Amino acid sequence: MSRIAARFEKLKAENRKAFVAYVMAGDPDEETARQVVCGLPGAGVDIIEVGLPFTDPMADGPTIQLAGQRALEGGMTLDGTLDTVRALRKSDDETPVVMMGYYNPIYSRGVETFLEQAKDAGVDGLIVVDLPPEEDEELCLPALEAEIDFIRLATPTTDDARLPKVLQNTSGFVYYVSITGITGAGAADASKVAPEVARIKSATDLPVIVGFGIKTPEAARDISAVADGCVVGSAIVERIGKGESVDDVLAYVRSLADGAHSA
Repeated sequence: MSRIAARFEKLKAENRKAFVAYVMAGDPDEETARQVVCGLPGAGVDIIEVGLPFTDPMADGPTIQLAGQRALEGGMTLDGTLDTVRALRKSDDETPVVMMGYYNPIYSRGVETFLEQAKDAGVDGLIVVDLPPEEDEELCLPALEAEIDFIRLATPTTDDARLPKVLQNTSGFVYYVSITGITGAGAADASKVAPEVARIKSATDLPVIVGFGIKTPEAARDISAVADGCVVGSAIVERIGKGESVDDVLAYVRSLADGAHSA
């Protein structure tokens, strides 16, 4: 059983929802980012998303874009991102790690080589936002063969005709984007999210995790109450970008995790 599947089994047995946190590798610098990542499990995070910085993050809002720029300016690379995961694995071999980013750095490395390195580092899943289902042969299917989950995003514009295509090779969980547009924009509305989550769950047995627009413990609770859990990224990254200490960032993450777990 994969770490992701095992974590959802554990959460189900405990009757709890999942809290997923996103941080950018190398932001604001390599060492601080590693301290944050390694502190996330202790702050109540069930699954960690580690961002792979890229020069043209077309799906990301200003907060994540700036984080990627800071990371790249500080010298963060694909290898450095994998080293961040390795650092976590020295103290934690159970918390699932999902690498989130864009295809170009992976393509440049070579899919087979990348998957071998990712598996060796301890990566459990991938979210690659610029590879649609029509391109599954590029990375999705090879990743599944390498026993790395390929997590797909569904959005408010994913209609019933498109949904089966989105789900066909998805594994680990489905990431439902609660609002249209880029990361960090707007606020998630549980009353609007609930029917969409129900629609997706009627078509798959995979857990559905909701992201975008969640900034408070109350929002984490409300969204998790209508889904299998929630993701927070921009709100955490914003605090990192403002120069908050690792302890303060992790305290904020803990408040969000407690909110999600209270659903």
